[in-house]
Amino acid sequence: MKLPLRILSVVLALAPVAPAAAFASGDAPMVVELFTSQGCSSCPPADSYISELADRPGVIALSLAVDYWDYLGWKDTLAQPGNSARQRAYAASLGDRRLFTPQMVVNGRESAPGHDRATIEHALRTARALTRATLPVRVSAEPGDGRVDVTIADAGGRSGEVWALGVQRRVRVDIGRGENAGRTATYRNVVRSMTKVASWSGRRVTVSLDTAEWLDEGCDLVVVLVQDAPEGRLGPVIGAATAALR
Repeated sequence: MKLPLRILSVVLALAPVAPAAAFASGDAPMVVELFTSQGCSSCPPADSYISELADRPGVIALSLAVDYWDYLGWKDTLAQPGNSARQRAYAASLGDRRLFTPQMVVNGRESAPGHDRATIEHALRTARALTRATLPVRVSAEPGDGRVDVTIADAGGRSGEVWALGVQRRVRVDIGRGENAGRTATYRNVVRSMTKVASWSGRRVTVSLDTAEWLDEGCDLVVVLVQDAPEGRLGPVIGAATAALR
């Protein structure tokens, strides 16, 4: 079920209020998305790896459960159709056009099987070299209140989309059937919902969100991603930030 998200306001500045550098505090985070499924026998090693990455400084590691393996005998309890749609969008934009699990996507730029640590680590090193050019993003939230404010710096000549993700930091699942029957799995940073909250035209923008429904459903973290959207396609992550919801 897609969890609702209320967009309270979107304010575009008519002129830059502060230089982008004023937002920066060291390197921007790298974003790693794992597309996984409880019904996929080759996914547990990748689930363990994303758990390691979730504890690594400077990395936003996300687990996105897909629903297209549900026919194998076990309906994934964390799967969201939007996660599968996002993976299909990456398949189109990255040129692969194949859907598979486990798959990791680093900063929306590079893709590899989720258990291929060597390739993923190389992609992370490449992403680290690019982070100083990443768009600064600020996210603030008062834990337990539900209101989230997002500010994206001015960066003339760039544009993209702003996405908000409701995330549950840790979920324990007893898998009853399918290829992983009998396994108890703990998933980290599970994406429970995602919403495109604004288009970004390169000017400073502030977005206010009401995430109370996410709190009701167990989410305890909000992740905001700014992504290029060339010709309407899902592109590289150019800015990201997180804030605790509780």
